[in-house]
Amino acid sequence: MRRRRLAPLVAVSVTAALAPALAAPTATAAPAAGAAAVSTPAATGVLERYAKQKPRWKRCDADSPAEYQCATIEVPLDYRKPGGKRIDLAISRIRTAEPGQRRGVLLSNPGGPGGEGLWMPMMMRQELPGSVSRSYDLIGFDPRGVGRSSPVSCGLKPEEENWLRPYKAETFPKDVAWARTVAEKCRKKTGDRLAHITTRNTARDMDLLRAVLGEKKLSYVGYSYGTYLGAVYAQLFPGRADRFVLDSAVDPQRAWRGMIQWWAEGAEPAFDRWTAWAAARAGKYGLGDTPKKVDRTFWELVARADEKPIVVDGQPATGDDIRSGMRGAVFSPQYATEAFVELKKAADGKPASAGKAARITEAGGTGGPERPGGGRFAAETPADNMTASFWAVVCGDNSAVWSRDPESYRRDAIEDKGRYPLYGDFASSIKPCAFWGKSAEPATVVDNRSPSLVVQNEWDPQTPLPSGQALHAQLKGSRMLTVRGGEGHGVYPSGNACTDGAVNRYLGTGKLPAKDVTCTATPDANAQARKDRMPDVLPGSPVPDRAPDRF
Repeated sequence: MRRRRLAPLVAVSVTAALAPALAAPTATAAPAAGAAAVSTPAATGVLERYAKQKPRWKRCDADSPAEYQCATIEVPLDYRKPGGKRIDLAISRIRTAEPGQRRGVLLSNPGGPGGEGLWMPMMMRQELPGSVSRSYDLIGFDPRGVGRSSPVSCGLKPEEENWLRPYKAETFPKDVAWARTVAEKCRKKTGDRLAHITTRNTARDMDLLRAVLGEKKLSYVGYSYGTYLGAVYAQLFPGRADRFVLDSAVDPQRAWRGMIQWWAEGAEPAFDRWTAWAAARAGKYGLGDTPKKVDRTFWELVARADEKPIVVDGQPATGDDIRSGMRGAVFSPQYATEAFVELKKAADGKPASAGKAARITEAGGTGGPERPGGGRFAAETPADNMTASFWAVVCGDNSAVWSRDPESYRRDAIEDKGRYPLYGDFASSIKPCAFWGKSAEPATVVDNRSPSLVVQNEWDPQTPLPSGQALHAQLKGSRMLTVRGGEGHGVYPSGNACTDGAVNRYLGTGKLPAKDVTCTATPDANAQARKDRMPDVLPGSPVPDRAPDRF
């Protein structure tokens, strides 16, 4: 069924108000019915005052380099009522060391939803070649509701943040109660702010930030969830998107329940790749000399762990833990094989490497989101901030994709566990979104010709290759760079001359490749991806382990 295209609700009126000196918005951003709500003279005047803010830049932290500066600006809680409540937006920058070569600003987002991005200029400065970094002021920000940007909280206990809940008939009523409790706590704790912590509003914040900085356009590097944020920005403000790099892409048509389910769908071919890889090396690893035998070895161990958890370094691992952990591990066959061998040794009572086995068992643990960047602002933000902002976006961007009937989740979980035995029930079972309020705005339909470069590994556990291909198809002005054999979540920069070279040329010159590009993965890049591997965070942040230890 063809989806009807929805014009952005407030894009034109907001854009026109933020930067009166800029060219008129293009026809692709024509206002929908309801845009008049923010295009009155009074609303326009309010937004112009927002755009005229003068950030008070100062050193971000006593231990940070002097050139790494932070500030706070105000943005409307609800862009449809810009004269109403305001919230803070924490921003950061590192200005180019050579102003004479400056092209503009390069904004970045590390992923999430819920990932703190204030530290991104430090990471980008370390990773970008001088030829690129000299062209830009590097800009970071914590998205609304995250980190230092008026952080939200649901008041959740640590066990309530665990959303990796496999389907079991006997525990499903408790899972329904958990989902309802999380939704109710979020409503009670966050109040009227909750409905406005959305990707569309974060994109509007980006455009207001562009205006505050005095820029006509934004260039942008977004990872994982940041690709969806970038795509939404390009849809709402097509005339403002300059050089956009979208790394490890989310399919906008599957935001967000479908993206969670794609984890299960994407894991099955990766699992088959793993069984074939391990079977070809049966003499070394002893898991079976055919893919079918390796498959049987795996599921026999899962069954054993269901009966009696396997203790690794004092921590018990159930069969569900193994299934959950292997979902991410199998995207790197060697990584998964080495971990599984050690886990099997532990089950057999033999000496085993707890470190390697933990690649599976720790990833299959609580499932609560980790804080990108190592939780640098833990003292300033609620402990459940990432989880709270995560659910706000995942549930609030498009409430229509989430059924309100708990029984439908039971049916889906049972069916998908049969179709995708490794992870199907984890992905399809009930989530707090089943009890969320109705979205304040329609979902964003991405369908534009804004130029961008979509960058994707072939074997990505968070955003599988078909997801990147789908975004590429929806961004008709884009080119796609695919890394054949590439493992891990997050591509650029990786030290691969082919991939890094293509991205650097685009950021440096603004010229997209003449056609889609295919690069071949390098062993070093795949090894780094395994080192940086993150536990399950939807869709995840591929860059936190690259973040500087200090500001």
